[in-house]
Amino acid sequence: MIARVLEAAGLATTSISLVREHTERVKPPRALFVPFPFGHPLGRPDDPALQHAVVRAALALLDAPAGPVLVDYPEDAFAGEDLNLPQAAAIQPTMTSLDLAGEVAALQPHHAAWLAAHDGRTAIGVSGVTPAQMPELARFLEGYAADTDADWPSRPADAPLPQWVRWATDDLKAYEFEARMAARPDEGYHARHRWFWAETAAGNVCRAIRDRLKAAGDPRLDAAAFGIAR
Repeated sequence: MIARVLEAAGLATTSISLVREHTERVKPPRALFVPFPFGHPLGRPDDPALQHAVVRAALALLDAPAGPVLVDYPEDAFAGEDLNLPQAAAIQPTMTSLDLAGEVAALQPHHAAWLAAHDGRTAIGVSGVTPAQMPELARFLEGYAADTDADWPSRPADAPLPQWVRWATDDLKAYEFEARMAARPDEGYHARHRWFWAETAAGNVCRAIRDRLKAAGDPRLDAAAFGIAR
């Protein structure tokens, strides 16, 4: 793993682990195990005090002279909560709209508020798009979901279209969730996921893209389909 390469070059490393058993087997030089759900290595969203504490605990492991070191973070920020987030298969949509472009436009003021409140930080970008390109991306994903021959003009040449679409849906989800968190900061993350899969065009488009990929009958596309909508 890359940590060992960096350590061999004289650079101390630390890491955060979400799966203790894997870390015990891999034995990285230093790791902090956190009892948080996947996707939340620093703990609860919008809880900077907790997130900073987790980062400090991980950095404190750099004081260890030798490894492997595996330390458990002492606080379970999600104690007593159901950590299994609602997924597409478990939620019946309450609306059938596929007007993703219209939805993205309606959420734009809320996403702008998110960016303003977070110094421009966003999870959007895994596909290479920017928040300003979300209206264009929405129209592309609408077309792809409708089984057209749509393609993204600046898609990297080494990224197959189905895989790139998988990344693009991650960026779409980031946009929708960030806008929702700006609009309803006190909403729980379970309710937020139920909203996405039950009440948004984005959720419906993700389902349609998943169905298109699975209908191809290519096992190589199944992982991308699973990642888009379980």
